[in-house]
Amino acid sequence: MAETETKHHPEHHDEDVHDANYQAPPEKTIEEIMAADQEDESLRRYKEALLGAAQTEKIIVEPNDPRKVIVKKLALVVEGRDDMELDLTGDLSQLKKQLFVIKEGVQYKVRIDFIVQREIVHGLKYVQKTSRLGVNVDKMKHMVGSYPPKKEIQFYLTPAEEAPSGTFSRGTYSVSSVFTDDDKHIHLEWDWTFEIKKDWA
Repeated sequence: MAETETKHHPEHHDEDVHDANYQAPPEKTIEEIMAADQEDESLRRYKEALLGAAQTEKIIVEPNDPRKVIVKKLALVVEGRDDMELDLTGDLSQLKKQLFVIKEGVQYKVRIDFIVQREIVHGLKYVQKTSRLGVNVDKMKHMVGSYPPKKEIQFYLTPAEEAPSGTFSRGTYSVSSVFTDDDKHIHLEWDWTFEIKKDWA
């Protein structure tokens, strides 16, 4: 977060979330970005297209929230089925009580809905670690990208993943998710669970 820090989960080590050798560029305000390279016409047009309305007005969607990135929702997306959603704006400690059921072997995607306000954010990342019976079984790390402030909710959709299949893969899995960025701001961390079953029922 920009002003509000979130404590790290012990299972999320810095080297898991951030590349040790990567040096993020310095943070810049929208005013600094627009003021740079004014003589480069193509770059100026690119920045105008990227920033949109944020060039001319300070976009603040939720005035009482000091954060630049407000993560709203996680959804599991499976073709032909209604999205399974987690509301990330309430008590995050209750999320583990909402058990997603996933049919073994299906292709699914994870969608993150979020708001960006106040300033542009650089190098957003989504990191997800999955464990079963206390043993890490999977880790995904996706570069989400840089996003300007917008009044509308923005989203990121991961590439398709295949759910585990087979008798020994069925059961309950624990997931730890982190939405972070190049500057190591932790915008949100949350834990949730899903169960692999032979069928959706």
